[in-house]
Amino acid sequence: MNPKLLISLFLIALVAVFIIQNAEVVELRFLFWQIAMSRALMFILLVLIGTAIGWLLRGHMRHQAQRQERKDG
Repeated sequence: MNPKLLISLFLIALVAVFIIQNAEVVELRFLFWQIAMSRALMFILLVLIGTAIGWLLRGHMRHQAQRQERKDG
């Protein structure tokens, strides 16, 4: 099995355990907004946001590399 896949599955399992163990309700404040939500939901949202940012940055960097190759080639 692919080592990257194994590491990814292990990290996903760790995140899942962490989320399950932190299920109490917390109050979040950001600028002028205030909301009470489950800490587990907050962690899930933060993981999804981080994943989306990483995915977008990777796509941007790949696009920049392709532009540079066309420019040089």
